[in-house]
Amino acid sequence: MSSEEKEKIPPRSSRRRFLRQGAALAAMTAAGMKAALAQNEDPNQRTDYVPEKDVPQDHVLHDPWTGQPMRDEEGNLVVDWTGTPQWAKYQENAQEMGGGRYGKIAKDTRLYGTRSRFVTTYRRGVDGGSGFGFSGTPTAPSAAKTYFFSLLSPIDAQLGVITPSGLHFTDEHGEVPEIDPRQHRLTIYGMVNKPVTLTMEDLMDLPSVSRVHTMECNSDGETRVLRKASWAAAGHCFGELSCTEWTGVLVSTLLDMVGVQKGAKWFYASAADEYNQTWAVPIWKGMDDALIAYGQNGEPLRVEQGFPIRLVLPGFQGTMNIKRLRRIKVTDELTLFHRMYAEVNPEKKITWFRFEMPPQSCILRPSGGQRLTRKGFHEIRGIAWSGGGKITKVEVTVDGGKSWKEAMVQGPVHSKAHTRFTFPWTWNGEETIIAARCTDERGSSQPTTPEAAQMRKMDLATFKSSTVQRNNIPQPWKIDRDGKVTNAIFSI
Repeated sequence: MSSEEKEKIPPRSSRRRFLRQGAALAAMTAAGMKAALAQNEDPNQRTDYVPEKDVPQDHVLHDPWTGQPMRDEEGNLVVDWTGTPQWAKYQENAQEMGGGRYGKIAKDTRLYGTRSRFVTTYRRGVDGGSGFGFSGTPTAPSAAKTYFFSLLSPIDAQLGVITPSGLHFTDEHGEVPEIDPRQHRLTIYGMVNKPVTLTMEDLMDLPSVSRVHTMECNSDGETRVLRKASWAAAGHCFGELSCTEWTGVLVSTLLDMVGVQKGAKWFYASAADEYNQTWAVPIWKGMDDALIAYGQNGEPLRVEQGFPIRLVLPGFQGTMNIKRLRRIKVTDELTLFHRMYAEVNPEKKITWFRFEMPPQSCILRPSGGQRLTRKGFHEIRGIAWSGGGKITKVEVTVDGGKSWKEAMVQGPVHSKAHTRFTFPWTWNGEETIIAARCTDERGSSQPTTPEAAQMRKMDLATFKSSTVQRNNIPQPWKIDRDGKVTNAIFSI
């Protein structure tokens, strides 16, 4: 050690004195905090406190059942201060202290958070199921020129694997009914030893699970008008797709509780709303991974997602995931209900019971409607999913399908859920077509356009001009020399 370094080390006595002074300062700070806390035992000493007599009563939240003012555990009123004189004074004080950037928050968002006004992501489409306006079903107004059956999730703007609850796609086929969870019941009957009717409280007392799974409509990805449009974004091509953390009770727990009788092969799941949606579900699915969900992304189900409970059938087409579930009938008979989907092949043969959704993938960045602003390095990002299980491999092409290279699959990889992938790429500024394809744990993968046509026994022209459901060909994006990204469907 040099003499200069030795001079920088204080004498031992100086270090002891420093430690004693630090301890004394800490004690003084603690004493000051205790004094402040003691003073704050009287809330009238605080500048933020508003006595109950001065609270604007029209801004107090009320219990939806009793109509009484809501209070927290301490007995304080629960208040939305938006638009009150007290909130205006807060804005004024914030601006005086912080300057022009502060005091501009018009809404009190402390009770339930909100997103930045600079984030404008929204669901596309219409409220669904109106029969193009002539079925008699009331339809909410829409400015969309191209009709589609659902409010589509904007997956092109999704940053992770979980879809925000407010952006989850929805297809209601009518207005969403209001259901009082205290009055809602779930009845399980039919070929069971002990029929049962459960309240919401009963369901929430049973052993629970939380699982991450996709919800995907039967028509997601089908080659209708939207997926063929040159201007289509990823959310137009796969907008009837969302991924959620569902919390609830496994159907197998309930079936074990009631005792399924020998010979039972199906269960009918029915809704509580006037539309009375009903589906027949194989009993093996109920004993596998099906669940009755009352939670969505850490909070109760959204109304448009089936509040208070819905059936979740991981990997099965979305229409079978019955919202506002009220009855489960266990049976040995199969019944065709009014929304059973059929697929007709060129030989006029009908497939009725193809429930599972195939493996799919989509590059989200860059994708339709976006633009590359520079040459050089770009990270290609996307999602892959399959109704058959976990995604095991994703490949990317940056030369229109001439060659494929393996992308990096990011964990955690959930079964029958969005799986995120990335791929490093250097763009040389030339026109090209990019796409992804995936493989799931059962070895199922995405066919090319010619392969898919051959599988369906169609010539290529007929395949391209037809509306093909469960069409899981790769979704290609064309990038021109200006960096503009457009839909290049059927090019791979």
